[in-house]
Amino acid sequence: MTVAAPARPVDTRTARQVARDTRRNEAIAHKKLTSKGATIAAVIIAIFWTIPTFGLFVTSLRPGAETQSSGWWTAFTDPKFTLDNYMQALNAGGTSTTLASAFVNSLAITIPATVFPIVMAALAAYAFAWIDFKGRSALFVFVFALQIVPLQMALVPLLSLFSDGLSINDVPIFPGFGLNEVDYSFARVWIAHAIFALPLATFMLHNFIAEIPGEIIEAARVDGAGHGQVFFRIILPLAAPAIASFGIFQFLWVWNDLLVATIFASPGALPITQALNSLSGTWGNKWFLQSAGTFISILVPLIVFFALQRFFVRGLLAGATKG
Repeated sequence: MTVAAPARPVDTRTARQVARDTRRNEAIAHKKLTSKGATIAAVIIAIFWTIPTFGLFVTSLRPGAETQSSGWWTAFTDPKFTLDNYMQALNAGGTSTTLASAFVNSLAITIPATVFPIVMAALAAYAFAWIDFKGRSALFVFVFALQIVPLQMALVPLLSLFSDGLSINDVPIFPGFGLNEVDYSFARVWIAHAIFALPLATFMLHNFIAEIPGEIIEAARVDGAGHGQVFFRIILPLAAPAIASFGIFQFLWVWNDLLVATIFASPGALPITQALNSLSGTWGNKWFLQSAGTFISILVPLIVFFALQRFFVRGLLAGATKG
C-alpha cells in the first residue's frame, strides 16, 4: 500500500496581495519587537557598553605622560589632546613588522580569506539546493556537522599537510602541498580560513538559496538557461543579502583573528592583531600607543559594516515576514 505525499499548497495570491500581506506582517513584527521599555533598556545598555570604548578613544588622544598620571575623565577639566600617539603607533611594532605594514598584511589576508569561502560555499549551496544527485542529503549533513570540529584540533594536521603531508606510522597517505616556504605564507592563511569558514557559509547560503521560489528556476530552464546562467543571473543577485551578511561576519572574524595567522603566517606577514600585541611595550608602559593602534585597526571593519549594513539587515530578516 502506498501513501501519496500531500500536495504542496499553491499560492494563488497576486503580486499586489503578496506585497500587501508582506507590509502587514512587517508592521506586526515591528509592533511586537519595539516598545518604550525595550527602547529605554537598549539605550541604557548602549551607554554602559560605549563608556569603556569612549574612554579608550580619549586615552588615544592624550599625551603619554598624562595617561600615566591621571585617568581619561580628567581630559574634560584639563583638555590636552595630540595625534602623536597615532603617528608613533603606525611606526612602532615588532622587529619585522610595523603597525602600518601589519595593517596592509591584514588586508592581504582578510579580503581573499573572505572571498574564497563565499565563492566556494555559494556554488556548493546552489548544488545542494537545486541539483538532484545521489547522496545529496547525507553529504549536506556531513558538511554541516563539520562545524562541531574545534579549530584548534585542525591546526597541527594542517601544518603537516602544508609541509610534509599526512602519514600514519611513517606511511604517507596524502602528499604535502609544499607550502612550507615563506613565500607561501599568505596562501597558508587563506586556505586555513577558507576551510574553517566553509561549513557555516554553505549552511547559511543553502538555507537562503533553497527558499528562492522554484518557479523562477523552472522558468529560466524553460528559456534554455543552464546551471551556470541560473547561478550567475538569478541565484547570485537574489542571494546578495545572505552573501553580504556572511561576508561581514567572515571579514570581522578574519580581521580580528590572532591564532590562525600567528601559526601559519611568516614573521613578515603577521596581521595587525599581532602588531597590536607588541605596542604596549615590554612592561606595558606604553599602553596609550596600544589604544591608538586599536582605533586604527577598527577603521576598516567599521567601513565594511556600514557599507554593507543594508544588505546585512535584509539577510538577517530574510523569510521573517513570509506570509
